[in-house]
Amino acid sequence: MRTGAPQGPEIWIRGPVTAEPAPEPSPAPSRTVRRFSWVGTHGGSGVSTLAAVYGGRDCGREWPGPADPQSVLLVARTHATGLASVIHAMEEFRRGEAPAGLDLDAVVLVADAPGRLPRPLSQQIKLIESVVDVYRVPWVPAWRLGDLSGRPPRETRALVRLTAAVR
Repeated sequence: MRTGAPQGPEIWIRGPVTAEPAPEPSPAPSRTVRRFSWVGTHGGSGVSTLAAVYGGRDCGREWPGPADPQSVLLVARTHATGLASVIHAMEEFRRGEAPAGLDLDAVVLVADAPGRLPRPLSQQIKLIESVVDVYRVPWVPAWRLGDLSGRPPRETRALVRLTAAVR
């Protein structure tokens, strides 16, 4: 403490006190919907159902056009023909035969029947998973009847997060 200085708190202000405006809070991060183009690798793969349930553009069996989202989710059923067709489409991406500017984000495999897959099909899926992210959609009886009103199956939480709004 200095000698000869007034006693009391050490906080002294000279001149008029003006309150500084509080800084404006930064806006909350905006949320944008991440958009995907669902591309079926064979007929009956489930593209229309997936686009209706999870959102995104239903491209059928065609590559997305210039106005479509460039992020691609390849779709196939888990039967032998479906897995062979998705491997063929992945090869088209690898060889650069897909239209320029498209990004292969993942493969979505839709169950072709209820129950476990035979071992040869499971082995093919492991091969696909070694190259690209794979999301599995189980057999949903309500979807077979055309009822898409319920929540997506809980086994597809990762797919819901992928296709949901992102920051």
